[in-house]
Amino acid sequence: MPADGLSLELTRLFSAPRARVFEFFAEAALLAEWWGPRGFSIPSIDFVPRVGGTYRIEMQPPEGDAFELRGTFREVDIPSRLAFTFEWEPGDPDDEETVAQLALEVTDDSTRVQLRQGPFKTEARRALHRDGWTESFDKLAELVTEQRR
Repeated sequence: MPADGLSLELTRLFSAPRARVFEFFAEAALLAEWWGPRGFSIPSIDFVPRVGGTYRIEMQPPEGDAFELRGTFREVDIPSRLAFTFEWEPGDPDDEETVAQLALEVTDDSTRVQLRQGPFKTEARRALHRDGWTESFDKLAELVTEQRR
């Protein structure tokens, strides 16, 4: 990721073993349960992580037309790393392809997930992704907690 572009960095702790958290990032059915901001649904998903493979996630907002997220897997290292390109269809004029990199680290009885994504063309697009990832991670934390009970 170029150092001169706008990038997004988020870190989140999840109360589950790393292998289990990775499953939520790598298995389509599990990913569809938490992906996207609150109120969004995933009507269809094609997501099988393998280097060079492509993916597609259809996202349906509470109001308005569905849209898709597409990309190519760049790195798959189970259960510690996942990287993929990220492109909206249809795109916004201020969109450009970004790369999302996820690193999962063991910390006591939790898993630390570090996300880095970029480069973004504008601060507004970076903020949109920050908000989307934050809400998605909130939903994931709830799922992980429910399943530990």
